Amino acid sequence: MFKGFRRLRRNFEHGVHPAHHKEQTEDLPIQRVPFVKDYVMPLGQHIGVPARPVVEAGERVRRGQLIATPGGFVSTALHSPVTGTIREIGDFRGVDGRFAPAIAIEADAFATQQVDMEAAPDWQSMSLNEFIEAVQMAGIVGMGGAAFPSHVKLSVPDGVRIRQLLINGAECEPFLTNDHRLMVERPGALLDGAEIMRRKLDAEEVIIGIEANKPDAIEIIGQHVRPDQPVRVVPLKVKYPQGAEKMMIKSVFGKEVPAGQLPRDVGVNVNNVGTIVAIADYFLRGMPLIERIVTVAGPGVTYPANLVVPLGTPVREVVRFCGGLRPGSREIIMGGPMMGRPIASLDVPVLKGCSGVLVFTEEQTSGRTEYPCIRCGRCLEACPYFLNPSRLARLSKARMFDEMKAHHVFDCVECGCCTFACPSNIPIVQLIRTAKDDLVHRKESEA
Repeated sequence: MFKGFRRLRRNFEHGVHPAHHKEQTEDLPIQRVPFVKDYVMPLGQHIGVPARPVVEAGERVRRGQLIATPGGFVSTALHSPVTGTIREIGDFRGVDGRFAPAIAIEADAFATQQVDMEAAPDWQSMSLNEFIEAVQMAGIVGMGGAAFPSHVKLSVPDGVRIRQLLINGAECEPFLTNDHRLMVERPGALLDGAEIMRRKLDAEEVIIGIEANKPDAIEIIGQHVRPDQPVRVVPLKVKYPQGAEKMMIKSVFGKEVPAGQLPRDVGVNVNNVGTIVAIADYFLRGMPLIERIVTVAGPGVTYPANLVVPLGTPVREVVRFCGGLRPGSREIIMGGPMMGRPIASLDVPVLKGCSGVLVFTEEQTSGRTEYPCIRCGRCLEACPYFLNPSRLARLSKARMFDEMKAHHVFDCVECGCCTFACPSNIPIVQLIRTAKDDLVHRKESEA
């Protein structure tokens, strides 16, 4: 048994057990998708304030060049994914169908598309504030799907001490294997990024949590841990949503993160494995976040794959590289099947938070008959946050959105366990999401 391995006995309460469906891609090495002609970089592809363009239409840009600066503290920079010319700055259709500001780039067909890497930043000589600013300007966000700006997590209030850096390698969503392949193929980069983060946070140790259905990743990373590294690899029970921050903290440390508080309040900093590798790529190679690994899978895709995709690449081109759609394909989801969202068009771009492109056929997406709630309580038993999903769903149907705040609607992370467990086929999480979107948009319009 290698150093750093121990068998985990703790676990979080509730949750569900969807079928894994990872066999399509879990053994497929990462490939690089070819460069295409047109790219679209939305200015708001992260949680927070959209970025501000610093380029103009007609301007030539290099791959990795800064094209937009952060619009505020909770915001990140954008960099060109290709060498080419700024075609347009305007409104383009997003994943949800709404139009939003973006930068369109036409790639130079004759460019090598090699990143002109400048000297990597000297992270060891940086103060924590300088390191935080560098992470923000590198455009690094949470790569698990939420796209929360990573530098914000590093901004620890006075009096708060981070003792453990917890790296999330659970990848509990069905179908997705991009994190799995990253851990198998780039364990050195993962451990390098973890050491950089640990030292800047002055954390005591690093814990890498990986679900037990990825034994090769557990073994390979464990073999790469040096004797002098304060790193533990912790196998986790296969259960959804094991990859949620608060659930993983409960499983690994046995700690509860109280409602309304953050992991830092219990001395833990949580980051996805993709985020940690992005840290290593920037501070050791000088490459900002301009590409990511995407799992393309599902019964409706011809050739499933794990791909390195430049940001801004149209989904249409990614699917075309994988042999196109099979007959009967009906819906494409960006992200995982539990928390991802259907895309509005094949022409929407791959974003920083796009962990997967999943193609489903008529058989999987045919509308199910919704029946009245039978008060069975299965959604309560499934909810890992101990909410009352059925009550929230009824309030949402009645459009009593303000009343939902008293029932902690914003503690819901939209994991989808309630909808998965509901025998009446009530779209509970979608109803909750509608209410949250309405409340957030109203608050923004009043500000």
